[in-house]
Amino acid sequence: MALGRCLTTALDGILAHVVGVEANVGAGLPGIHVVGLADTAITESRSRIRTAIANSHLPWPKTKIVVSMSPASLPKSGSHFDLPMALAILSAELGAQELPHGSFVSFHGSHPGARLDSTLVLGELGLDGSVRPVAGILPALLAARAQGYDTLVIPPGNASEAALVSDVEVLVAPTLADAFAWACGARVLSKAAVVAKQLVPSAERRGFEQAADFADIAGQAPAKKAAEVAAAGGHHLMMVGPPGSGKSMIAARLPSILPPLSRAQSVEATAIHSLTGVPGQVIRRAPLVAPHPSITRAALLGGGSGTPRPGAVSLAHHGVLFLDEVSEVAAPVLDALRAPLEEGHVRLARARREIRYPAQFQLVMAANPCRCATEDPAKCSCRSAERQRYLANLSGPLLDRLDIVIDVSGQSAVINAQGEETSETIAQRVALARERAAQRWEKDGLEARINAAVSAGYLRRHRPACDSAMILLSAYLAEGELSQRGVDRVLRLAWTLADLAGRAQPDVDDVGRALDLRGAASVGRLVA
Repeated sequence: MALGRCLTTALDGILAHVVGVEANVGAGLPGIHVVGLADTAITESRSRIRTAIANSHLPWPKTKIVVSMSPASLPKSGSHFDLPMALAILSAELGAQELPHGSFVSFHGSHPGARLDSTLVLGELGLDGSVRPVAGILPALLAARAQGYDTLVIPPGNASEAALVSDVEVLVAPTLADAFAWACGARVLSKAAVVAKQLVPSAERRGFEQAADFADIAGQAPAKKAAEVAAAGGHHLMMVGPPGSGKSMIAARLPSILPPLSRAQSVEATAIHSLTGVPGQVIRRAPLVAPHPSITRAALLGGGSGTPRPGAVSLAHHGVLFLDEVSEVAAPVLDALRAPLEEGHVRLARARREIRYPAQFQLVMAANPCRCATEDPAKCSCRSAERQRYLANLSGPLLDRLDIVIDVSGQSAVINAQGEETSETIAQRVALARERAAQRWEKDGLEARINAAVSAGYLRRHRPACDSAMILLSAYLAEGELSQRGVDRVLRLAWTLADLAGRAQPDVDDVGRALDLRGAASVGRLVA
């Protein structure tokens, strides 16, 4: 009887927990038994692991094998357990008996236990013994760093993601034979950073080839200016207008004027996208997520059996969530956005645990004015009741959380787009405004770096607009034109306008412009 051990991780949302995989080779009928709250993907991997070991010309125990995963109370799922299970079984078999002469490589008397006890291993096995990419590499890296493990063995297809974390040694194992030879001290594995140099350019081309540009939009200067303000301050935006007026084009180009993600933001965004089953793609620019109007609450917030998957709001983390034809989205689904917009994360409750996914995104919504979509109300063929009910799925509390509500007119468009500003030009102004805001809030000792993230109480007490502007806001509040939340959002919007103009404090013109962009009259019309 012999015991082999390997370390890996189990995902709990975007967090990873270290899991010990133990394999015991002992007396009993031949077969492999897996215990430790493993899901179907793990228990079904037994035949795959055995075939991969056989095709790699490695020894398979001809007796009973018990694989235990601890802690046993932690649910475990995913195909990344293949490689650690195989290495644990091979380590146990190596301890039980000597390998046949010439069976794959000379091990120089080194047992793999020493290396496997201090290394986290992840990878799915192909039947030929190749190691395939898996989800959850970045959470595993962060868990390894937090718990003091300095080495990680991963598949080649995950090298680009792993290169984002530089303070952990990440090695790439192309095959099971390579991984086991390394564990026995007989082979050197390539570092992920070296492999990633060949993978990153192609991954980036797949994700961001021929990005859309604002220069493609002819006319619509007011709507494009509103998008610039939204990008500069991280504000939520809604556009109402007839079909073909450019609402979707503006929303699709909003990420092109947002600053590139910082290294920390890229790690967070890539980690979330990795959980969706598309490993290997590195997110370096603000993502755009545009679900279909038929999206369900679970698809929006996240969910599913076993370990819940992130929803659209989390996939849009540090990016843009665009809801087109918002009038067709179910009201309960839209109201589910209220908590993530305020808290910046999603909480998914399960029987004995709560899973959190980050969800700091810019919300952009677009809608037609009515079902017939006529811009001129005098030409509208809808009944009065139908026109009033068209956007009734947008609740007052949700609309109150929008910073900018604008009407996009079809008459503002032109035929020729020649001479229009490019996204690069607009992005420079956005970056400069964000830099001014970041320096101000850092000087004040705040964690927030964009105006939309600054607490309302702090703005009112320490960073208000000029006296005349605050008097104007008080009048709007007293007359019921704005709620208290609306006042706070107008104040944040005024700071963004001041940053774009290079002013040290919002004046009454900035507040007046912010009131126009907020569209108090439009909000009232939408919920009428």
